[in-house]
Amino acid sequence: MSSPTWLLDSPRMEQKYAFPMSTTKTSRLTGMELNDSVDPCIRQSSTDYYTSTSRGRISIVTEEMIEEIEEQRANRNTIYFRDGKRRIDFVLVYEESFEPSKDEKRKVFEENLEAEGLELELENKSRSLDGKTYFLKLHAPSDLLNRYTEIMNIKRPLNRMEQREPMAWEADDAENEEMSCSSLWCFDRENPFMYDKELIPDDSLYFSSTSNKNNDTAFHVAEEESFLTSAQRSRIVWEVLLRTPYETDSGSKTGIMRLMNNGIYLSGYPLHDGPYKGKSVRKGEPGYCERTLLYNEWARWKCWYKTQPLPLIRRYFGEKTALYFVWIGFYTTVLIPAAALGVLTMIYGISTMKTSTPSKEICDDTISGNIIMCPLCNQQCGFWRLKDSCVFSMVVHLFDNPATVGFAVFMSLWATMFMELWKRKQARTAWEWNLSSAEHSLEMIRPEYEAKVFTYKFNPVTMTFEPFLPFWEKVARITGVNSLVLLMLFSVMVAVFAVIVYRIIIVTLMFSSEILFWRKYAKIATSFTAATINLVVIVIMDRIYRKLAGKLSDIERPRTQREYEDSFTLKMFVFTFINTYSSIIYIAFFKGRFFGHPGDTITIFGYRQDQCENGGCLFEVFVQLGIIMVGKQVFNNIYEFATMKIMIWWRVYWRARENFVPQQPNTRWEEDYNLETTDSMSLFDEYLEMVIQFGFVTLFVGSFPLAPLFALLNNIVEIRLDAYKYVAQLRRPLTYRVQNIGAWQAILKGLSFVAVITNSFMIAYTSDFIPRLVYMYRYSKDGSLEGYINNTMSYFDTSDFTNTTKPDNMMLDGVYVNQCRYQDYRHPPGSDEKYTLSLQYWHIFAARLAFVVVFEHLVMFVTSLLSYAIPDIPRSVQQSIQRERILAQEALYRAEINRARWTVGLKRSDRGKLNDHP
Repeated sequence: MSSPTWLLDSPRMEQKYAFPMSTTKTSRLTGMELNDSVDPCIRQSSTDYYTSTSRGRISIVTEEMIEEIEEQRANRNTIYFRDGKRRIDFVLVYEESFEPSKDEKRKVFEENLEAEGLELELENKSRSLDGKTYFLKLHAPSDLLNRYTEIMNIKRPLNRMEQREPMAWEADDAENEEMSCSSLWCFDRENPFMYDKELIPDDSLYFSSTSNKNNDTAFHVAEEESFLTSAQRSRIVWEVLLRTPYETDSGSKTGIMRLMNNGIYLSGYPLHDGPYKGKSVRKGEPGYCERTLLYNEWARWKCWYKTQPLPLIRRYFGEKTALYFVWIGFYTTVLIPAAALGVLTMIYGISTMKTSTPSKEICDDTISGNIIMCPLCNQQCGFWRLKDSCVFSMVVHLFDNPATVGFAVFMSLWATMFMELWKRKQARTAWEWNLSSAEHSLEMIRPEYEAKVFTYKFNPVTMTFEPFLPFWEKVARITGVNSLVLLMLFSVMVAVFAVIVYRIIIVTLMFSSEILFWRKYAKIATSFTAATINLVVIVIMDRIYRKLAGKLSDIERPRTQREYEDSFTLKMFVFTFINTYSSIIYIAFFKGRFFGHPGDTITIFGYRQDQCENGGCLFEVFVQLGIIMVGKQVFNNIYEFATMKIMIWWRVYWRARENFVPQQPNTRWEEDYNLETTDSMSLFDEYLEMVIQFGFVTLFVGSFPLAPLFALLNNIVEIRLDAYKYVAQLRRPLTYRVQNIGAWQAILKGLSFVAVITNSFMIAYTSDFIPRLVYMYRYSKDGSLEGYINNTMSYFDTSDFTNTTKPDNMMLDGVYVNQCRYQDYRHPPGSDEKYTLSLQYWHIFAARLAFVVVFEHLVMFVTSLLSYAIPDIPRSVQQSIQRERILAQEALYRAEINRARWTVGLKRSDRGKLNDHP
């Protein structure tokens, strides 16, 4: 050994070379203690001493140690065992428990893992950040992978090197290649929206089939295990972990989930294959890292305009995560035409705002502008002239014009087209990724269920006694949980009612103000402030119910994880739907419907019920929808990004808090351990956010034509934010093979159906579209809208005011007001049926009802026709599936023939040897 070069007695040297510390040792370490506490690569070259007066360790460091330590730091991102050959497929994390029962279960479990064929390597706790965490690295050798490939029905490429036929769109692109020269990038044949295909080439698509041990020769494998991605390897290891027992006396005590639930293991996860920041290199070259490729070509913000590298996403994260990004990418693409048409609708509204006949009549003193209007609240409000709402009427025209009606019809059809096209896209993706025959993984009993259910019943499927929840206990639990859910939904109604009361009180105070500005813009100011308060309430209620829904689902005692996810999804969607849309539904369909007339109004806490301005409630729906939709999306993105950053920082700080000098993790497995955890519910919030956005885009789009545009802009940010989160801030998730997006597809289908109903009612009852048509074709002298505003105003005799409704000031511009007008269709004061609904009201009511019926049936007929005309599975995919089956049968048949010939030849050879040697 060479002479020592440094004496490590300072925090600076301790930090640089990251030696573990101890405050309890006072004597020289024994050989066994040295082996347990020092990294294996420096066990033979270090002499360690501990003193009672120094908190840190005093180590004599030699030149050999320095070289080895620097080499260790250079290889801190390794994803291999110490031999540098065996790849780490999975990592289990635990801390020393000092409980013999837990240690025994862990020991038995690890012995059974080795018996199953996994290879294990333990990283001592002394090398961890906190000095007390063990990392158990797992490697799956080729024989185990081949065995579980057959067990899990993972398809392998057929030995016959026949690639799949080109996709339908690829054939169309090839046929129309010359037509594509009109594009801006035709001169160099490069698509600026495409990621680097040289770094991330497309997957080679081979026909494939499941395998068994008797027909391995029928399949094409260029290299051993090469057809398995790293995500598939980790999934196979996870399947082994789920099936392996941890007790010697009971085969039913199996699975890593129970051990993690009992605290025997803290966590388990597959490794990222390296740091996410770095230089991208091609596959096969030194330094190749798929995580770095994903960051450089997908997760960085500067890549916002590029298409997603879905083949690499699938290989790295697995099919379930990749399918989410396929869906959100497809949804974002389909939003482009809807957003463009929404912008054109707004442009039309702006261009015709000042030429609109109703707006001109309201703003013109010589037509209807000088009409004296009845007070907008009881007692405190005074009379006013119609021209005071001139600006408001022009703003309302932006969302209540013939173009918005056509746009609402288009979006109803768009929602159906989106679902039909997505089913085709999903079918093609499932075929390309071999998901068509995907089977659910082993349905394990949830550890929480097993721990809290004490009755057992014989399961004829597994032939074992399993925990069983009696029927009536299950009914009682579900009933109790649903009662609490209804209570929470009632609390949402209370919150909406509180916002309604706020609107009524504030608008009354503003109208009674002596400041002209507040009286003029009372409705607009109240709408914006109420919508903002409602947004805050929605966000708070979502956070509260998110935690409550998990506890309520646990109370139901779902047996499997799938049952838990279904229960949780249903509760969260129903609550979020009502919490988000209830205030919008109130404004669109109920506000002002039960007003009465100025002399007889319905009051709430002494305040008159709020009503819509001239032209309906579309403006207020627009404000409510815009603020909630945009505000919620912005808040969620900021909250999601900031929360993960803070949590990762806190986890590193908390684990290193006991060290004298905090140090950064120096191994790949520890860096991943400090990231945010992922589980089977990790995509839930992403889907829920997008589904609620889909509701904003389709349900009330007639009042907010820019909703598709804001959804498009949000999704562009959302894709990159989710990409960055999965690449840089989350542990690598387990891969799951799924055929589709699950329950969310049925929810989207339901929303597209409800969108037809809501848009029909929005056009008929919320907007002035039907009253204007009735006036033009029934009451107008020349078939135009001239005189329409005067026609919508009923008369009221001020002497009919009651003591509770009579305004304090009966003067307007120094003149006593004897008669005022209000928006409704009622008989005048001098008639025998004064203040009752007129015949014109019933004409409009019948026209509205007829429009709803015709609109719904017509749109439903067209959407049904489209659903029938567009097959769920493209013809090319159907043909390829049939071709794949034929090739699989042929390959297996040839394999059997070759095996039979080989057997016959072997027997003949044996007979010849017997004849030669009697």
